[in-house]
Amino acid sequence: MSGSSLDSELQLVADRIVAQAKKGEQIEAYVSRGQETEVRVYEGNVEHFVSAQSQGINVRVISNGRTGTSYAGTLDESALAEVLAEARENAELGSVDEWAGLAEPDGVAVVEQELWNEKLESYPTARKIELTKELERLTLGIDPRVRIDSADYSDASIESAFATTKGIRVSGRENGCYTSVSTLADDNGETQSGWGFAVGKYPDEFDLNKAARDGVERATRLLGAVKPATKRTTVVLDPFVTASFLSIIGSTLNGEAVSKGRSIFANRIGEAVASPVFTLIDDPTDSRAYSATDIDGEGLAARRNVLMQDGVLQMFIHSSYSARRAQTVSTGNAIRGSGTPGVGCLALQVGLGTKSQQELIADIDDGVLIQSVQGIHSGVNAISGDFSTGASGLMIRNGATAEPVREFTIASTLQRMLLDIVAVGADIDWLPMSSVGVSLVINDITMSGV
Repeated sequence: MSGSSLDSELQLVADRIVAQAKKGEQIEAYVSRGQETEVRVYEGNVEHFVSAQSQGINVRVISNGRTGTSYAGTLDESALAEVLAEARENAELGSVDEWAGLAEPDGVAVVEQELWNEKLESYPTARKIELTKELERLTLGIDPRVRIDSADYSDASIESAFATTKGIRVSGRENGCYTSVSTLADDNGETQSGWGFAVGKYPDEFDLNKAARDGVERATRLLGAVKPATKRTTVVLDPFVTASFLSIIGSTLNGEAVSKGRSIFANRIGEAVASPVFTLIDDPTDSRAYSATDIDGEGLAARRNVLMQDGVLQMFIHSSYSARRAQTVSTGNAIRGSGTPGVGCLALQVGLGTKSQQELIADIDDGVLIQSVQGIHSGVNAISGDFSTGASGLMIRNGATAEPVREFTIASTLQRMLLDIVAVGADIDWLPMSSVGVSLVINDITMSGV
């Protein structure tokens, strides 16, 4: 988090909670204050507007192997006393867990990043609304067949502080913003949908023209789509689809899932589990990523972790809890919800290739460009690796995109898909999510249509 101050108001609150630890008791206090703005425009008018502030404290107490947590959505003095008392009470009621414990400082230095933008913090609300209206206008001006489902703007800022009885003490702040447009294209009684995004450190960095073009193209190029023939074929995953695919792969490398026997990659470190052209990295220290951060959910330094290198599985990701269970060390991958921290990738990306999407398509005689998928997460079994999801896109013939297709499924297994990757694009797309987008070419996928 940028602009950290160990004397901030929030840090002092966290320190006060931790200072009340009793003998043999571990305490963690996470204090945060945030603000968010949401704007939705429809037909030139503001349809939805939210400007909200929030603050709260999450306390975790571990005593005699039992863990208790408690949360309060206020920093009032009475609430601070109650939240600690409640966490202690919950710990008394909890079950003994031999791996329970707080993260220990590991000496990994925090990578300084510019995660806070003062221009965003002072950006006028009226201008946020106007640029959302401008995105709608730009989109509508490209193709008369296109109408707007919604044009949206969103930003969020958070200031937070950690303190633990293990000696972790960090604080800071970060913010971010993006805008998006959801489109509908109508022709001869048929309707197809599309979308476009723009991400930046602050709104004036948005490429609204690109977001508008993407929204229009994704909708209009699917007009006239038909159900394709069933066959085995090569697919090109559009960057947005790849981002979802990467998040699924990342979930299979979760050390907690591995310990519970719920990962297809258990006991396979050092083995070739993917194509040699595929390298997977979790790098929250790359400030270009929308989800970049400098600390994880337990206050340890976020770090660059190479998960797969040239197809070879290098490691699993861990929080301090999953690391103790696996008899290893945290990788700085704790993620925080309202209770006990879990494990997750923070900012996935891949080693890039050298070709644009158009150049990748030019190398394919017969295949399909997958523009969108439906229910991708529900269509994947992370334990067996079975993969099946609905899709729409464009057929590829003789190195060029051809007719649009829809209402088909693509199926394989995650294990097979990783090994069948033949190319990674150079067309990196920084999306408002925790995985980067890039074109990905995968052979031997079953496409089921008619």
